[in-house]
Amino acid sequence: MSVRVRFAPSPTGALHIGGVRTALYNYLLARQTGGTMILRIEDTDQNRFVPGAEEYILESLAWAGIKIDEGVGAGGPHAPYRQSERKAIYMHHAQQLVDKGHAYYAFDTAAELEAMRERTPNAQYDSTTRLQMKNSLTLPAEDVKKAVDTGEYVIRLKVPVGEEVVLHDLIRGEVRVMTSQLDDKVLMKSDGMPTYHLANVVDDYLMQISHVIRGEEWLPSAAHHVLLYRFFGWEQQMPRFAHLPLLLKPDGNGKLSKRDADRMGFPIFPLTWTDPRTKETSVGFRENGYL
Repeated sequence: MSVRVRFAPSPTGALHIGGVRTALYNYLLARQTGGTMILRIEDTDQNRFVPGAEEYILESLAWAGIKIDEGVGAGGPHAPYRQSERKAIYMHHAQQLVDKGHAYYAFDTAAELEAMRERTPNAQYDSTTRLQMKNSLTLPAEDVKKAVDTGEYVIRLKVPVGEEVVLHDLIRGEVRVMTSQLDDKVLMKSDGMPTYHLANVVDDYLMQISHVIRGEEWLPSAAHHVLLYRFFGWEQQMPRFAHLPLLLKPDGNGKLSKRDADRMGFPIFPLTWTDPRTKETSVGFRENGYL
């Protein structure tokens, strides 16, 4: 199988230098193996969308010398490469999971979810709480149909009870997670947009991604993604995972943030960025004279 990697940033602001490093790891693997580097824009969170961010990502990668072979700005056989333009694909696959019994409709209001959390501190929507909530597992079929017809629902993953999920990570080795630790992640939101968990699995499969190289903040969710590959019947095509350590603050305590850069006087973005909302400007590596 040929190597196909993807860098999939969200256009929620300037591209952090940590994101550039993740893109670089993907790019180097593609170039070392004669593979393909894909750029996919994960713009499903419309509330956090920032105008100009996508253009900034493209310019930053070009400045860093990371050439995109396929995807946004380059085209290719798996277009469109913006997730906001692939909504029908995700709904089709989410419906497949519902039909197979691996996902379900949930109709809980924000107030009902908050009440659940108040009843049980640190509670999550999972195999122990879902039968106390308002969803297609607890309501009569007639009520479910009426609620679905209104369009006011989310689709949640039905995590199995009492199983162990095993993932082999290229950096960390074998990772084992019990399903009792996993919540029933939302797959489709009430606005018709998918969450990261559904969209990235569906797209990685359809775009024939061979290796998923991403930051370690996604390691806790990787077990959910393994379950999705299993539920879709795609286990044989599941990509190999590599979860990269994050860039840390100068003192080593916690993830590097823009505040650290502002306070200590070093760049954290590849190019100068002016936030269109706050009008705040952050100087980039390029403008600071870095090659």
